[in-house]
Amino acid sequence: MKQFLTLMPAWRVLPLVLLLLFICWSHPAARAQGVGTLRGAVADSLSGQPMVGVSVGLEGQAGGTATDALGRFRLDAAPGTYTLRVGGLGYRGRGQAVTVATGETNAVNIALAPTVLSLAEVTVSQPRDPNQSLAAINQIDKVLRPVNSAQDLLRLVPGLFIAQHAGGGKAEQIFLRGFDVDHGTDFAVSVDGLPVNMVSHAHGQGYADFHFVIPETVEQLKVYKGPYTARFGDFATAGAGEFSTKTRLDASQVKLEVGRFDTRRALVMLDLLGNNNRHLFSKKPESAYIAAEYNFTNAYFDQPQDFRRFNGLAKYTGQLSDRTSLTLLGSHFTSSWDASGQIPESAVRDGVISRFGSIDPTEGGNTDRTNASVVLTTGLPGDAIIRQQLYYSNYNFNLFSNFTFFLENQEDGDAINQTDARNIYGYTGTYDRDDRLGARSLHTTFGLGTRIDDADVTLRRAVRRAITDTITAGKVYEQNINAYLDETLTLTDRLTLNAAVRADLFVFDFRGLITNDEGNLETLNGRKTRALVSPKLNLYYQLTPAVQLFARSGFGFHSNDARSVVRSTSNDNVLPRALGYEAGSTFKPLPGVVVNAALWALHLQDELVYVGDEAIVESAGRTRRYGADLSVRYQLTRALFADVDLNYNHGRLVGVAEGENFIPLAPRFTSVGGLTLKTPQGFGASLRYRNIDSRPANEDNSIRARGYFLLDGVLSYTQQRYQIGATAENLLNVDWNEAQFANPSRLRGQTTPVEEQLHFTPGTPFFFKVNASVFF
Repeated sequence: MKQFLTLMPAWRVLPLVLLLLFICWSHPAARAQGVGTLRGAVADSLSGQPMVGVSVGLEGQAGGTATDALGRFRLDAAPGTYTLRVGGLGYRGRGQAVTVATGETNAVNIALAPTVLSLAEVTVSQPRDPNQSLAAINQIDKVLRPVNSAQDLLRLVPGLFIAQHAGGGKAEQIFLRGFDVDHGTDFAVSVDGLPVNMVSHAHGQGYADFHFVIPETVEQLKVYKGPYTARFGDFATAGAGEFSTKTRLDASQVKLEVGRFDTRRALVMLDLLGNNNRHLFSKKPESAYIAAEYNFTNAYFDQPQDFRRFNGLAKYTGQLSDRTSLTLLGSHFTSSWDASGQIPESAVRDGVISRFGSIDPTEGGNTDRTNASVVLTTGLPGDAIIRQQLYYSNYNFNLFSNFTFFLENQEDGDAINQTDARNIYGYTGTYDRDDRLGARSLHTTFGLGTRIDDADVTLRRAVRRAITDTITAGKVYEQNINAYLDETLTLTDRLTLNAAVRADLFVFDFRGLITNDEGNLETLNGRKTRALVSPKLNLYYQLTPAVQLFARSGFGFHSNDARSVVRSTSNDNVLPRALGYEAGSTFKPLPGVVVNAALWALHLQDELVYVGDEAIVESAGRTRRYGADLSVRYQLTRALFADVDLNYNHGRLVGVAEGENFIPLAPRFTSVGGLTLKTPQGFGASLRYRNIDSRPANEDNSIRARGYFLLDGVLSYTQQRYQIGATAENLLNVDWNEAQFANPSRLRGQTTPVEEQLHFTPGTPFFFKVNASVFF
């Protein structure tokens, strides 16, 4: 693998990709002789809002298209009479007779009405977004799977597991495709275009705290596994997840939840415009709503958690004209908690503490985030669209942790305090255009963006939350400037080529104090600039209307922490490169069955591990992973659905002796699945399982992180004006470890030798809560 990364870098592949892009970009768009054009728009029949990504095609004809960001579509066809088919999951599909005449354009506008879920409506191709091969799966999951928390939202990503190890107020540890992603180092997350991952964060590179999202406001999830999509840059090696919140509410809602362990939650969602033809900025379709939630729990630990969280969101979406739409968003999140942290297995085994006890009861912290975003989407002549987004986030983080207890300081303990206070400024712009190359369609996307992180970060020692001294402190300034060109060309009626290239420029700057190798504080002022080019090449073959085959490849990367970049004399691991490739299929063996299967491999030039109690990044060296994913969704009856995700992963350190080359905490086999019932009368039920196998916790596999199998259940009854429900987690009440790490530690007064051992955060015991909602 080392030879491949050094002898076949991106520039060896780049000429081919650039040639393909140049051909696609420079070829004059010529209308094929003897064809006509259908143009139109698709809207929601209730709100009048344009529908994005709806499939549109001519019955009996190969290919098809999907609606763009303004709900518009274009189809070219030979003269004749056809049936135009328009459909989207959760909407009643429509067929309409249309006539195509040579050299003429026929306008067709369609309104779709919501209806009960039917997998027969699902299409396996994504003509506007081909790299989202899990689109059909994700659409189904969002409708079927119960979502009760921000954690549940992340679990909507097929094959993704999470673990919490700091009292519920901190970002989860993520596992995906053989990665222990830590808090986001190799999985990029965004919400309404706002990046969630934090660069050079005080607690970990790529830190992605998703808790500022109110679950009931999420409308859509797009999942992209692997580094194959040019739109994503930093951290999108194992994949990326794009969440979108609702553009409108079906009804206003008040919801209350009460559960074990003093758990309480209140939610309010208010539709500000309703259906009474009230308007703010235009006389065209508009929507506006606000949402707020408050959470409290003491959790199941011996020490009360006193966890409190507030979320608020306001969003406006409207058409200013036939060619222009505007989205405004503002949100605020704040949270505080006490944590029990990871505990050593030996302390529980020897009876020093209970399974739900703590060694250092002073752990915990608080955090907040405020977001603002404006998106302007404009349609241009010639089937082009410009989307522009400006965003701003103000973020604060304050965490007290103790990983080793009394290992270094046997008198006062090893507690540390990490703080992060930052402002994030960003812009993303895309230009989308549909053209013709003879008889073939070409979709072009050009993207341009920048992001600036301006942060004050510290790492200090503490005793019972009182600061004693400083390990590192300073100001991080980090900017990313990026551009990409993405071309999707239908080579034949069945074969589609997607070729893209992305360029990223990073500026790393740190000014402050840092502890040197002798343990003394020294001044560190430095600045480095580094650029990277990432080509992508993907092929899609529509074998039949129900079977799509794909082969994908691409280079990606994850960035290093600015403090490590500036401190290092080498540039080798500033932007470690990832190479991924896979082959698979999305298909429907039956009208009510959707399957996605893929064989994949991912090579990482440098596996970076953030050491939080030293504020340094350690290099684990090169890694190699391969695996297989299988996702199945099956509509057994009109009301009963089954689903399963099976994921096998094999990963190893490269260039390390056999038996000492395990990647710590990398999962080998994961599986989730369940049965879901949704009746027309409003009754719903779901029984779900989660399974992850035992895996190495260190490089020589001498310590094992323990796997688990859990069952969860959900019941609900929904009518027009109200809903009642109940949720049960860990129905079998098994003892399971959520977060797990192998490291040395010492208890107060311990005289026995210190050894590396498994430390863990216990998972939730049997947990039950009920909820009630009123709609108005």
